[in-house]
Amino acid sequence: MERYEPVREIGAGNFGVAKLMRNKETRELVAMKFIERGNRIDENVFREIVNHRSLRHPNIIRFKEVVLTPTHLAIVMEYAAGGELFERICEAGRFHEDEARYFFQQLVCGVSFCHAMQICHRDLKLENTLLDGSPAPRLKICDFGYSKSSVLHSRPKSTVGTPAYIAPEVLSRREYDGKHADVWSCGVTLYVMLVGAYPFEDPKDPKNFRKTISRIMSVQYKIPEYVHVSQNCRHLLSRIFVANPYKRITMSEIKSHPWFLKNLPRELKEEAQAAYYTRRGGGEASSSNGNPNANGSSSSSSNGNPNANANANGSSSSSSSCCATFYSAQSVEEIMRIVQEAQTVPRPARPVSGYGWGAASDDEQYDDEEEEAQEQDDDQDDYDRTVRQVHASGDFDMAKLQI
Repeated sequence: MERYEPVREIGAGNFGVAKLMRNKETRELVAMKFIERGNRIDENVFREIVNHRSLRHPNIIRFKEVVLTPTHLAIVMEYAAGGELFERICEAGRFHEDEARYFFQQLVCGVSFCHAMQICHRDLKLENTLLDGSPAPRLKICDFGYSKSSVLHSRPKSTVGTPAYIAPEVLSRREYDGKHADVWSCGVTLYVMLVGAYPFEDPKDPKNFRKTISRIMSVQYKIPEYVHVSQNCRHLLSRIFVANPYKRITMSEIKSHPWFLKNLPRELKEEAQAAYYTRRGGGEASSSNGNPNANGSSSSSSNGNPNANANANGSSSSSSSCCATFYSAQSVEEIMRIVQEAQTVPRPARPVSGYGWGAASDDEQYDDEEEEAQEQDDDQDDYDRTVRQVHASGDFDMAKLQI
């Protein structure tokens, strides 16, 4: 941990806090997710780390390593200088169809790779899609805290994810295929990019989870008249928003849909993507200078990026990006040892402040972060409580999903 120094906070959630850190030797910027040692370090944390470590694709945030501080387990990842895709949409209101397609194409390629590795994300949303900050921004999927592997784990049964993005079968509380649920969430992401609002949420009553659930179950959505969306795009959305997961369009079918294929960048075409699939179990590639965004640029897009200068030196051509991906040097066994050690909280010889890397910290800021995390937990509890109430009421016939 002595290798890193803090720069600033870049996010917070029910897991804890994320910080921008700098490697003292290489000056490389990395994102570091801090999880408090002790009871919070459970099998879900280990699963998140192992699943993320196995994913080596340009549209997925790169896992680097895990390190311990006296107070926290820290997950070290690639830093995406462009911020959240969510923030970009908030600034724009909504995207033109071509720009929405550009990001949707990258999202689908990243999720498709996860599925090929037998991992479903289960919490796909705009806040979990980052941009690398290059002039033609590359989308990066992050946060595998809810992910599940069909190789290491049974099919998911829990109601997880973010309410606005959740698929009907997830509400059933029965066994479901997380890959189908990810397709639904991709559709919600596309809709939000096009419309600037959630498809199944009442904008006048967004906290009314019961109404949201009702609209999801009945697939009740519409595209406002003032938003121009092509017929091909409308058709794709109608194939994604299908209540029965086995009648829903698959990821491979999305990739062959005419709307998806229009203006598809060269590096996202099947022949270019094949390189990532064939080398997924292979050896580790080397870095030229330790830059966290060395292969961060897509080759063909007319979209500008207000954050382009934040990472001006971090891009390369698509021809070299296939060969310049960085892999974690940590083995699964080493990660397991560190995670197990993080389940205990050592008694420090002297008081340790902040996140335990030896720098001075603001205790009030730490308290604020804990309070914000608790508020998010409360929202999730309210949502889960509403789902249970819906099941008990019998208002919605879950059997119609034919799961």
